[in-house]
Amino acid sequence: MTPENFVVVSNISDNPFAIELARHLGQPLDVSDTIHLKDYANTEFCPRFISSETEMDRIGRSLEGKTVVIASSTNARYTRNALAMRTMIVARAAKDNGAARVILVEPDLFYSAQDRGPTRNGELEKDRSEKDLKKFDGQPFTARLYADLLKLAGVDAVVTVHNHSAKVQALFKETFGGQFYNLIPVDVYADYIKRSDIVQVGKDGANLVLCAPDAGATPFVELVQKTLDLPGVKRIVMRKERTGERSVTMSLAESSEIGVDEIAGRDVIVLDDMVRTGTTIIQCSEALKAGHTGKVCFGVTHFHTSIEARENLNSPFLDEIMTTNTISTILNRDEQGRLRKKLTVLKLSKWIARHVMGLLGTYDGRYDRAFYSIDMSSQNKRWPPMQPSGL
Repeated sequence: MTPENFVVVSNISDNPFAIELARHLGQPLDVSDTIHLKDYANTEFCPRFISSETEMDRIGRSLEGKTVVIASSTNARYTRNALAMRTMIVARAAKDNGAARVILVEPDLFYSAQDRGPTRNGELEKDRSEKDLKKFDGQPFTARLYADLLKLAGVDAVVTVHNHSAKVQALFKETFGGQFYNLIPVDVYADYIKRSDIVQVGKDGANLVLCAPDAGATPFVELVQKTLDLPGVKRIVMRKERTGERSVTMSLAESSEIGVDEIAGRDVIVLDDMVRTGTTIIQCSEALKAGHTGKVCFGVTHFHTSIEARENLNSPFLDEIMTTNTISTILNRDEQGRLRKKLTVLKLSKWIARHVMGLLGTYDGRYDRAFYSIDMSSQNKRWPPMQPSGL
């Protein structure tokens, strides 16, 4: 498929993620030149795909045979509710103008945390206790509604990054006939860990320990461990017990390869899919530091930069943080706050573009080596950052 056969658009103007994705996919036009995003005086949204003023024989069919890629990411000016509605209207505009296929690329899939309701298909879920079900009594299974609405609007495939909910993954696969792609950036983390100076890996990884802060993070940690392909890297798994709304206790899980008493002097990287408050991570880091480690770092895919998270993660128990830009506001230095002194952002636009090009049938190997880029404040003590080969 050539660039003439697909169109990359966004649901808002001046979306850096969409601009980068379009460029890496090889679209010659700027995203702003592919679609008008108009808001009426009454606040209603009305997009219009841009077509030739003189092309009179293709009215209503300007996208016939084309694939439309909608790039959607969080934005400080718009709520997720607003962005979701704009995405659906753009998808409908694409299909109404003849698009053969619509692909939504949403790195942090909206409503994924709302993956529970008391019922499924009108019946109580049989795999959960009544006490657990009661916590969600009266609320909708919003993730299912979102999937249904996207499909109704005209979306044919959804691409996201490191979705944490097995239930959401299953329902999106069901809704989109298998065309749901949950990309896990293990190769990005593994490359950066091995090639940068964020930690001292040691011979065959003997100086490195990967940590899962709870059972849910264990599969991700195992994937990174496998991708590193260093026989000396060990895995430690913590058991989290919530003792209050904002407090947890940590203990060693039976699935750990080593104990806290075996990590003295070794660098540790705690890995998880998302952070909102940072409470769990700091409790975990404190427990690890008690084992007289070297550095304790935190790698997280989705970084929600709340005031609470910035305050908690500024703890002396945590030496460095690496994250991705799935939530694009993390690139803003004001959002980073004091954390910019120990924060590295791994930008995934090329990496995502590589996967989307595979869906489009256009991938030519251009991002086999340099498949991500790095953003780091000059306040970080490791400035200037290394960049992947070929950049």
